[in-house]
Amino acid sequence: MSAVLAGLDVAPRGKPGTIDVSIVMPCLNEADSLAFCIANARQAIETLNARFGYSAEIVIADNGSSDGSQAIAQRLGAKLVHVEEKGYGAAISAGCAAAAGRFLLMGDADGSYDFRDGVAMIGKLADGADLCMGSRFKGGIRPGAMPWKNRHIGNPVLTGVLNLFFQAGIDDAHCGLRAFTRASFDRLKLSGTGMEFASEMIIKAALLELRIDEVPATLSKDLRQRPPHLRPWRDGWRHLRYLMMLSPSWLFAFPAAFALMLGALILGAAGAARIFAPQMIFFFGNYWVILAGSLVEIGHIATIFGLACSLYGIREGYRRPGRWAVLLSRWISLETMLTAGLLSILAGIGVLTAVVFYWSAHHFVAIDTVLPAVIGTSLFAIGIQNVFGGFLLSVVGGNEANFFGVPARPAATDESVRRDPVVRAASGP
Repeated sequence: MSAVLAGLDVAPRGKPGTIDVSIVMPCLNEADSLAFCIANARQAIETLNARFGYSAEIVIADNGSSDGSQAIAQRLGAKLVHVEEKGYGAAISAGCAAAAGRFLLMGDADGSYDFRDGVAMIGKLADGADLCMGSRFKGGIRPGAMPWKNRHIGNPVLTGVLNLFFQAGIDDAHCGLRAFTRASFDRLKLSGTGMEFASEMIIKAALLELRIDEVPATLSKDLRQRPPHLRPWRDGWRHLRYLMMLSPSWLFAFPAAFALMLGALILGAAGAARIFAPQMIFFFGNYWVILAGSLVEIGHIATIFGLACSLYGIREGYRRPGRWAVLLSRWISLETMLTAGLLSILAGIGVLTAVVFYWSAHHFVAIDTVLPAVIGTSLFAIGIQNVFGGFLLSVVGGNEANFFGVPARPAATDESVRRDPVVRAASGP
C-alpha cells in the first residue's frame, strides 16, 4: 500500500475551512464494531491530513438501529444521520447527501474493511478519477471473511456479467469500500435502496464513461456477534436483475435481433420452398410458419421495449446518447412510427383480404398453407405495436413527438457535465 501512496503526493492540498473527505458508513445495529470502525476511520483521516493536507469528517448513516449504535456514534464525535427508508443503498445515499466533503469514501461499519486502504482511493480521485473501487481479490481476503460461494461463484459471476454488459473493466464489482467525487455522486442519480446499489453505482458510471480506477483492499472477518445483513441468494438475484434492467441491449435488443432474423429466415425459406422446391414444404410447413410469425412479432415489440429503456436512461441522465440515438432522431418520431404502423396495418388487412377472396373463390376449401395468413396477421400485429410503441416512446421521451431529439437533463451542479463537450452540446447553452 505504501508503494501506491508514494506516487500520490502530487495531489492538490486541501483548502482551509473546508471538508475535503467524508467517510460514510451505513449502520444498522453495529454496536459491536462501530467504535472500532470510527477509530480506524480516524487513522485514515490522519494519513489523509499528513499526506494531502485534507480535512475529513465521519458520517454514520443510521438505518434504525435498536442496539445503541446512535449513542456510540455521537459519543465518538461522528456526524449522525437518521435514515428512515430501509436498505443498504438508502442509508448510503442519505449519508452521502448529508456529507460535506467533495470526496466521499464509503465502507461498512462491521469491521471488515480497513479505511486506511481508502487513502489510496482518495489519491486516485485527486488525480482525476470519478470513482475508485477496492479489489479484495488483489488486496487479500482473510480466512473466514468471505463465504466460499460468494468468493468463487457469486462475485466472479456477477462481476463477469457486469463487465460483459457494461465494459466496466473492474476486478471486484461488490467491494463495499469505494470512493467517488461529490460531482459524480450527484450525476449518477442513484436510486437503489438495497444491495443492488453497489452494482448501480458502477453501471451508471460506466454508462456515462466516467473514469473508474481500482486499488487493492483487504477484507477481514467482521466483528459482529449476529448474522450478517447480506442474504447471498436473495441479494445475488437483486444484483442480477438490476444488471438486466439497466442493459436494454442484452435484455431486449440482442434477443429481438435473434428473433427477427430467425423468424424472417423461416418465413423466407417457407416461401421459397413453395415456389422453387415444393418437395421441401414438409420441412417448412405450417407449424414452422406459425412459429416464425410469432418470432417476428416478438422481435419487433422487444425492439420497441429496448428503445424505450435506452430513451429513459438518456432522459434520466445516466446514459449518454450514442450515435444510434442521433441517427434515429433524424428518422424516427411519433409521426413516422404512426405512419409506418398504419401502412403495416393496411398491408396486413390487404393480405388477409386476399386470403379470404382466394378461400371463397375455391369454395371455402381448406388452404394447404397458412403462410399468407401468418404474414397478414403479423403485419397487422406489428402495425398495432408500432402505433402503441410510438406513443410509449413519446411518453418516455418527455411527452415529445421527436423523442430521440430531446436532450438529457444532467444535474446543474455537476462540474464534470459542464466539462463534457458531448453532454454540453446536447444540453444547449
